[in-house]
Parts: sequence; structure tokens; C-alpha cells
Amino acid sequence: MLSSTIKKSNALILFFVSLMFTGSFCFTGAHAVDDKTIIDQWDEVTVSPPVELKTVRLDPRTTAFLILDIEQRTCNMQRRPRCIASTPRIGNFLKRARIKGVAVVYSLTSKGEPETILPEVTPAGNEPIVKSSVDKFFNTDLEKILRDRGAETVIIVGTTAEGAVLHTATGAAMRGYRVIVPVDGISAATLYAEQYTAWHLLNAPGTRGQTTLTRFDMIEF
Repeated sequence: MLSSTIKKSNALILFFVSLMFTGSFCFTGAHAVDDKTIIDQWDEVTVSPPVELKTVRLDPRTTAFLILDIEQRTCNMQRRPRCIASTPRIGNFLKRARIKGVAVVYSLTSKGEPETILPEVTPAGNEPIVKSSVDKFFNTDLEKILRDRGAETVIIVGTTAEGAVLHTATGAAMRGYRVIVPVDGISAATLYAEQYTAWHLLNAPGTRGQTTLTRFDMIEF
């Protein structure tokens, strides 16, 4: 009887020891995988499929067109040639927007001045200008400007995509605005930055429910 009990006890001990070793090995293996940072796995990242562009129809009475940081310091051939390429497209849409009565608002970088805004998109009349870092709502009257004009939707263009465009779009979405971003009106120093911004706007929690990506020729009033 005693011998049988001892045998059962030894068997249980061996069983638990086995579990401990197995668990230890499993844990070690999982821990090793978890130790890999995104830097370690950088080359393993798969590029997502292109985001979908959609046609949008907007009410000009409740829409504002935000032109961000299209100024000499940030938009030039040396730093961002893609910004220079986007400027005529922004200018053409600006004419359409004004004809339709869309409110137009400009932003500058912290070191910019109204005189440095590029000629293709020069402010007209009393179109307001705010000055801030990447989030144009930060320490500016942008929200009040939009509310005073009855804006419910904002069309956002400018440079840089991963800076002013991304952060101002996020700020607008979190304030309840519908955000429209024409991808042919945003620019950055690299294609990756533009690609990342487009992906982020449609996938990040702060913007995905409020943002539509489009092109200028897909916007109707």
C-alpha cells in the first residue's frame, strides 16, 4: 500500500516537473519573440494595399478649405519639390472653392509670414491666417474661425503630410468635423511620409471614422 502511494507521488512529481520545464521552454520561446522590436523586424513589414479614394459631394455653405503651410520656407524645390508640384493643383481648386462660396483658411509655420505664402495660393481679402506648429488648432483661433463660419466639413491640403496635414486633420476629426483630404493636395519630402499619412488617416482611431481620402477632381459641390 505504502509502496503504491510512493510510486503515485513520484509519478505526480515527475508530471509537474515536466510541466514546469515545458512551460519554461514555451515561455522562453514566446519571450524571445516579444523581445523583437519593430526595428528588428523592419524588413518583415508588408506594405498595405493602396487606400481607397472616394468621390464626395459637399455643401459649400458648411465647408471650409484649409491650406496649410504653403510658404517659401516649407514649399520649395530644395526641401519639398513635391510641394511645388502640388501648388498649381491647390490653386486651381482654390478658385473653384471661392466661386462656390467655400470659406478659406490659411496656416503658417511658427516662422512664416503672410508675405511668404506662394503666389498660386495667395490669400484674398480677409481670408484668415493662423500660425502654429503641426497642429493648427493649438494656441490659435482656428476652431472659433470654423465655428463662426458654420463649418461642419474641412478640406485639408498642404505640407508636410506627416506634420501639419496629419495633426490638423486629427485635431479636426476629434472636434467632430468631417475631414476630406485630397491626396493630390498634400506633400512631403518623401513618398513614404505621404503613404504613411494616407494609411494613418484611414486607420488610426482618432481619424478613421471621420476622414475621407479623395482627389480634387472627385470633389463635387
